[in-house]
Amino acid sequence: MAVRKVRCPTCKKEVSWSDNPHRPFCSERCKTVDLGAWASEKYRIPGKEEDDIGSDDDEEPPTYH
Repeated sequence: MAVRKVRCPTCKKEVSWSDNPHRPFCSERCKTVDLGAWASEKYRIPGKEEDDIGSDDDEEPPTYH
């Protein structure tokens, strides 16, 4: 059976998939670098911006009958 190889998303090094505890990364370092990029908002998922996220002041309170 052929060993499946993938490229590390951080450093682009080719690594084995099946026996790699850090997959899809090649190492703990590359995994941490990627996490840091997400934490510093280097990567963003596009979406609609909200004016007042979480503000319910404009809504009327529910009425119970």
